[in-house]
Amino acid sequence: MLNVTVDEIQRNPLKYLNQVEAGETLVIFRSNQPIAELKPLKPIGKSKQLRPFGLCAGEFTVPDDFDDPLPEDLLNAFEGTALF
Repeated sequence: MLNVTVDEIQRNPLKYLNQVEAGETLVIFRSNQPIAELKPLKPIGKSKQLRPFGLCAGEFTVPDDFDDPLPEDLLNAFEGTALF
């Protein structure tokens, strides 16, 4: 964490933005009082690691009739025409 004054940032803002981009956190001071913290954002979409391929291999089996048409009574229930 780097402490900088408002005056220092105003003199060379790009220098400090480059430091933030490189991962540095800045605490900005005015009159010896901290007024803000400037830190890098987490990369969007990269914070989660991908799960390894085959993570659950062998833990479940897909039944042979998985893609068979649904029974008529179940289809009717989805369409709101089921008799209860």
